[in-house]
Amino acid sequence: MSTEPINTSPIEQFLQQVKQAEASRSKDLRMDINSAKNLATTLGIVMTRLNGGMEKYIAEHMKKQESDQVIEISMDQGEW
Repeated sequence: MSTEPINTSPIEQFLQQVKQAEASRSKDLRMDINSAKNLATTLGIVMTRLNGGMEKYIAEHMKKQESDQVIEISMDQGEW
């Protein structure tokens, strides 16, 4: 999994546009196709990295749980 920083500027720009539209009480928000593609790509990268990190965390947690698990069996002669 890549650990190089993600360029989140398209997300930041979108959030700023939403904030400006809300401040001006606009009913819609428009963006050009290049901005929309950049936003979609960035969101895809962020979600992929998040999912990969979560899967890695779960796998490590499950492995640790399995190694920490102790099973105790006690047997007695029983009676008739």
